[in-house]
Amino acid sequence: MSTIDLTPLYRTMVGFDRMASLIDSASRLDGTQGYPPYNIERVADDAFAIEIAVAGFAEEDLEIETNDNLLTVAGKKSQGEDGEERQYLHRGIAERGFLRRFQLADHVIVTGASLKNGLLRVELVRELPEAKKPRKIEIGEKTGTKSKPKLIDGDKKEASAA
Repeated sequence: MSTIDLTPLYRTMVGFDRMASLIDSASRLDGTQGYPPYNIERVADDAFAIEIAVAGFAEEDLEIETNDNLLTVAGKKSQGEDGEERQYLHRGIAERGFLRRFQLADHVIVTGASLKNGLLRVELVRELPEAKKPRKIEIGEKTGTKSKPKLIDGDKKEASAA
């Protein structure tokens, strides 16, 4: 397996160290990334959902945490209620513990999670702050009065109200 040295990126890219770190962490994927399987779905323009197959896990066995644009889903199977060991002839349902991490884009937040039919669904939404939204700048004569930039979506709302 070949490894990529990203040290030159750190030396030549000022302010892009976060991007280089993401590339570096993505290149170090290990074989355990296959369990548990998951889907990422676009629900709307700024809404997403991650579905993770967690068959055999109860709500109290799962932990969801976000920290610095990193979503972490962990599962740890608790011992049987009666504490006795079960003897399997065939064990096809993996109930081993797992730790799954997802790197979230800027301004993406987790809005909720639900567990139904062995699928854990984590709802995400991208909320851009007002300062980051696109603005329309009007062209006019130079005068002493300053015109304020208008939100592009705001123009659509004003037009539909008229």
